[in-house]
Order: sequence, then structure tokens, then C-alpha cells
Amino acid sequence: MFDILGPVMIGPSSSHTAGAARIGKMAHKFAGDDIKSVDFYLHGSFAKTYRGHGTDKALLAGVLGFGESDDRLREAFEIAAQRGVAYSFQEKDLGDLMHPNSVKIVIRRTDDSEVVLIGSSIGGGNINIVHLNGIDLTISGEHPTIIVRHNTSKGIISGMTNILMACNLDVLYMSFHKKKNRDDEGVMVIEVSDVVSDEALRAIRTFPGIVDVYLI
Repeated sequence: MFDILGPVMIGPSSSHTAGAARIGKMAHKFAGDDIKSVDFYLHGSFAKTYRGHGTDKALLAGVLGFGESDDRLREAFEIAAQRGVAYSFQEKDLGDLMHPNSVKIVIRRTDDSEVVLIGSSIGGGNINIVHLNGIDLTISGEHPTIIVRHNTSKGIISGMTNILMACNLDVLYMSFHKKKNRDDEGVMVIEVSDVVSDEALRAIRTFPGIVDVYLI
């Protein structure tokens, strides 16, 4: 039903508006609320039509934490100004293999740390995140998803699997991604069957070698 009708959203386009807002909101999940500035590098058809289709407002609204059906999406520019969040939109070729509705988002937090994310809007409001902070990966957000950043590869896969089994969560999809030229640093993407409990998150966060845990 979702794929036929598309998502409930502020229009006009499920790909250029709803999908864009979801990509932005995914970036917000990693960056949090303490955002100083954000730069959007728009690729392909995003670059050609972002003003007319409201892609710019949708992306910014998502980064500010608003969903695709939130009425505040229309006032994203004004709300960013009120919060003191600087922003820019630039056209950029992200490569021949990138989906035409793609964007690179660079967020700077108030402590000057950065979140760098590349995402694509693939139709009907659905998205794929393909890059996060130097690591190529795939995050769809279709199911409850745990993102685990770690600084060691020893025992991580078995440890995460055991924790999830103990919490009665079935693993639907698990992938392991290493940072380039760094065998000891990487990210796990784990899609699970049900709502992730606080107990499960606490167990994951306290496992040796875990740096950050995000729940999507």
C-alpha cells in the first residue's frame, strides 16, 4: 500500500520532498540537536529541481528534526535562522554510480565535530543512506535499525548477536563495514524484527570496543 500511494507528507513530491526530508532526518539522528551549520551538496535531479520541488526546505527540515508530514517543513528556513543554524545548498556531481536523487550532507556541531552523510531518495519516499563518516554502507530505515560504531573487530559480531538473541530480537539483516585503511574501526548495521528495548541498547553500549550506538 505504501509503495502504491506514497507516504503522508508535505508535497509536492514523494522523491524530492518526502524522501529528502527523511534523508535529512536520518542525518539529524546522527548529529543531534547541537548543530551550528549544515552544507548540502545536491547531485543529479536534486541539483536541477531542488528549489521548485521544495527539496531544499525538506532537507533542512529533516536536519532540524522534522518529519516529512510536519507542517514546520514549510518554515524550515525561518526556523533555522531562529536557531542560529547556518546552511548552504550547492550543486555537486557525486559520481556516475550515484542515484540521481542524491545529496551529501555535512553537519558541523557546536563543538566543531562533523557528521558527513550521503543519501539517496529512491522513490515513494523510500531512501538509502550509502555513506556515513568515511564508511560506505547501506541503511534503508525500513525496519528498526541499530547502528553500532566500534574501534575493534574482535568478538563484535558474536557479541551483538548474543545480546539481540537474549533480548528476543530476530536479526533481519546485518552488515559489517570497515573504515578505509583502518582494520580496527568500523560500523555494524543491524536491522531487527521488533522495537529495540532500553535493556538491549544498554547492553550494546557497554560491550567492549563500542564507541557509539544509534537507533533508527
